Amino acid sequence: MSQAIMKKVRLNLARTHDHPYGSAQHGYEFVAPLDEEGHIDAEVWRARRSECRVRRFWQGENAEHGHLIHRPGGSWAFTYDIDGEDDVEAGYRFGVHAFKIGEYVSIKDEDGDLFTFQVVTIEPV
Repeated sequence: MSQAIMKKVRLNLARTHDHPYGSAQHGYEFVAPLDEEGHIDAEVWRARRSECRVRRFWQGENAEHGHLIHRPGGSWAFTYDIDGEDDVEAGYRFGVHAFKIGEYVSIKDEDGDLFTFQVVTIEPV
């Protein structure tokens, strides 16, 4: 069994209609326990959840700070509310996705809009 290590992952907005080349000014940085294959380790997350923080940065808006949460049914999301009920942004298939530089992931924002992001950095915490 591989051992998960706490990593800081940066996601930048991938190409969109408004940003045909993507955008380094729109994205997320989050800390999560990743195994050797780049998957989030739920068991390690449970033990270290307070360390699993997220920062959402969006040009023209104040940065939001919150936590990575593991929801019932096994899905992952970012929450910016202390109770974990408001302002939730769901990671699409984060439970099976491997976080590796150059890969793409999708996140559904609190309005229900799905955006694609590219993994641009992964660093040890």
